[in-house]
Amino acid sequence: MKTIKKQILSKLACVAFALVSSITYAQNTHSESTTQRDGFIFEFIAGGGIISLEDSAGIQTFDQSQGAFVFPDLKFGYMLNDKLAITASLPGNIYEFQDIDRHFGGLIPSVQYWVKDRWWIHGGIGLAIDSPALYDIKDDVNDDWNFGCAVMASTGYEIYKKKNFALNVQSKLVLGRASLDGDAYRDAVIFNVGLGFSWL
Repeated sequence: MKTIKKQILSKLACVAFALVSSITYAQNTHSESTTQRDGFIFEFIAGGGIISLEDSAGIQTFDQSQGAFVFPDLKFGYMLNDKLAITASLPGNIYEFQDIDRHFGGLIPSVQYWVKDRWWIHGGIGLAIDSPALYDIKDDVNDDWNFGCAVMASTGYEIYKKKNFALNVQSKLVLGRASLDGDAYRDAVIFNVGLGFSWL
């Protein structure tokens, strides 16, 4: 039963990601570029989303998802040309585990490509980090840091641009697994929607 629910959740996240991608693509049919992008880029994202977790001990399962605020979700990078950038992304969400707050996120080397002048796609693979929320660290209770692997895919549409600033609407999907003590592990599926504030 858990496997079926896990598959359903993954499929729903993929459908939502594809839907947002299609909507942003349909909004921009004008192919002429109006933006010159070069040098370093920086972005922070504010928004909301859901996080669903399951661990090998069975304490948490994908049966329940948690709503979460996203802030800050950061991205740093460098433009290789007018359409392609290499980036380092720091996605993640706060979640509740046994009445304490924790953070599941990552440090993900990635690439971002502008398919159209205002529509971009972004993805990568890197380090998953399951850590205490910095405001809720308790000695010997919530002080463990766990690491693993995560993959990320996102897309966005720039709704406002002025000089080197852009405001975009974006969606992001993150799948990760962090190793816990012993042979235990924790899996996470994160889907976020937010506003991105970019300087490039």
